[in-house]
Amino acid sequence: MNRSVAPSPVGFIGVGSMGSGMARNLLKAGFPLLAYDTCREALDRIARSGARTAENLTRVGGICERIVLMLPDTRVVEDVLFGDKGLKPQLKAGHIIIDCGTTHPDFTREASRILADLGVHFLDAPCSGMSSRAADGTLTLMVGGDKGAHFAVEPLLNAMGSSIYYMGASGNGQLAKIVNNTLFNISCAALAEMLPLTVRLGLDAEKMCGAVMTGSGQSYGFDTFAPLILERNFEPGYPMANARKDVDAITGIMENEGVRLPLVTAAADTFRAALDQGMGNLNKGGMIQVWEAVLGVKVQKAQRS
Repeated sequence: MNRSVAPSPVGFIGVGSMGSGMARNLLKAGFPLLAYDTCREALDRIARSGARTAENLTRVGGICERIVLMLPDTRVVEDVLFGDKGLKPQLKAGHIIIDCGTTHPDFTREASRILADLGVHFLDAPCSGMSSRAADGTLTLMVGGDKGAHFAVEPLLNAMGSSIYYMGASGNGQLAKIVNNTLFNISCAALAEMLPLTVRLGLDAEKMCGAVMTGSGQSYGFDTFAPLILERNFEPGYPMANARKDVDAITGIMENEGVRLPLVTAAADTFRAALDQGMGNLNKGGMIQVWEAVLGVKVQKAQRS
């Protein structure tokens, strides 16, 4: 490993279900780590893996020249960077901040401009993949921002993901993530419609899932959620309430561009219906309950004698 890339400990802010796996892979790659999270239990867990922990953001900003953010939304990223107890006062020329969460591209560009005045690079590098891929280091990362800064932190990115795509200017990584997430949401919304229809037509849901997962209808969303749906297990994964930002972002982009995309709109309608019906704490497979109620069926494994 080229130690010149990280002469000081790497800061890692946000060591939850996704961040913890990413942080552990940095440790495995030999990077010393200084972690911060508002959850004490999360910090204790990463400390047991070999990371040092910080009591506040000030310490992370004062010590670390490379800082990874894995945070839930734009509001939290803004507070961590620019809040009363945020990183900004501690940042100096040459620091690089890597935002691996899903943050609005407009904020990303503005934050990049503000930090550039300090000589600080702000890269948007949102990741795609479930917590299992965060744990095994096979995430996909889409990077926007200064190309030289991207080159400087490539060893960090390669420790967290197996597919790294430099997408160009600041905000482009986030735009790429929105496109990716929208395609994923469309596949989940289609699954939510078609499996209830399958049962309504008298087909065996489990056999139908097997046929799709080995046939041309296969998708990552189907492969991820169909087995869980058959078990009526809507808990694992990212809660729909936290993923609403993806739907709002693509809707805003459509409005700004003056275009109407029917599939995107239909998927957003199903997503929002699930949230309106109180399913925000469920994963995206939970959307199926919207159409189960409409069609009067329930998708699950058959009871076989």
